Amino acid sequence: MSQVAHADPEIGNLGYHHRKLGFWTFIGSECMFFGSLIGAYMAYRGKSLTGPYPQDVFDIAVTTWSTFTLLMSSFTMVMALYYTRHGDRFKTGLWLALTAIGGLIFLGFQAFEFSHFYALGLTLEQNLFGTTFFVLTGFHGAHVSGGVLWLLSLFVMNARGSIGPENELDVELAGLYWHFVDIVWIVLFTIVYLVEFAQ
Repeated sequence: MSQVAHADPEIGNLGYHHRKLGFWTFIGSECMFFGSLIGAYMAYRGKSLTGPYPQDVFDIAVTTWSTFTLLMSSFTMVMALYYTRHGDRFKTGLWLALTAIGGLIFLGFQAFEFSHFYALGLTLEQNLFGTTFFVLTGFHGAHVSGGVLWLLSLFVMNARGSIGPENELDVELAGLYWHFVDIVWIVLFTIVYLVEFAQ
């Protein structure tokens, strides 16, 4: 059993590649990070003494479209990994590009939303809602931005012929990260937007 576990030096005793196991550890730490931000948002929810309040600024239709775009990019990420494993460089690049474009569209929606909220008087310093909202969603946007840069770097590597079945783990880890930011946004969309909209 021990010899099988160590036949590939990159595979640990748990049967997982060291990089993948390390990345899941990183995802776990990110869950705690966002959990603390969500906890702060919930703790101060409804405690702002001055406006604007969520119902004054939210446009659920706009945010729903941006959410749909980000969720669809998870599908394109799955397709990118599929074609990486099958050695189709053209389709790998196509789906990586579409995933990055989905992330950029989401960030465009977020930039529009932030500027619109600012025009309505909601800033980071205005009230507790502004502080917790911009910190929470801003950090998520920063993570999406990092993911887009990662995807674009993979796109360039693929164009140079450096991505294929032999190193599919590079794309798989990017996919895990991308699915993570999508899942986090589902939680944020529900807690921050839909809960307010339902009231």
